[in-house]
Amino acid sequence: MNKQLNGKIALVTGGTSGIGLATAQELAAQGAQVFITGRRQAELDAAVASIGAAATGIRADASVLSELDTVYAQIAKSAGRLDILFANAGGGDMMPLGAITEEHFDRIFGTNVRGVLFTVQKALPLLVDGASVILTSSTTSVLGTANFSVYSASKAAVRNFARSWALDLKDRAIRVNVVSPGPIRTPGLGELVPDDARQGLFDYLASQVPLGRLGEPQEIGKAVAFLASDAASFVNGIELFVDGGMAQV
Repeated sequence: MNKQLNGKIALVTGGTSGIGLATAQELAAQGAQVFITGRRQAELDAAVASIGAAATGIRADASVLSELDTVYAQIAKSAGRLDILFANAGGGDMMPLGAITEEHFDRIFGTNVRGVLFTVQKALPLLVDGASVILTSSTTSVLGTANFSVYSASKAAVRNFARSWALDLKDRAIRVNVVSPGPIRTPGLGELVPDDARQGLFDYLASQVPLGRLGEPQEIGKAVAFLASDAASFVNGIELFVDGGMAQV
């Protein structure tokens, strides 16, 4: 196997399940040393075991700035630099307009926007010139979704971060790109609805995708690995939709 990321040091936030875990596995398979974060120690330990010897887990909540400081202090001590940052930690749940609460708004924006901002900002001293930063957005950055407005707005903010940060970091040749998944078969997707409605949700979402199916986390991982690699050396500021055509057709 051609390991395009040999010798690279990577951080994946929210790396214990779903897209984050699949991406960490792909980066490690491509030769990178991978640090992952997660909020729960048991899930973090299981994720590290599934990735293998190239992985190091650091328990942290990406929305808590002091915990981000701990993450970067450990990476500085262990590796001394970062070549790849996948700011992936995030999530959200559904709430219709008229029922949105302060807690709902603060929780989603706290992780998806505030957390992403400070994850990247606090990484700057460790990021090498020419590093690759990848942010997780969503097809909701461009598509309206009923009952999902706060999450959707947070992901639109993430997409615009990349536009601005690509300019902020141009003198260091640090590339900043966004990967925007469509409906992906992850635990988080299933948790949006009660258990007895899960298959109905999956079937409905698959019907909205031109390819006629949900995506798999590994497919996002491969897209992130491409953006992290030298194969994407002239790719900067983009939103790469990995959505089976959902937002394009």
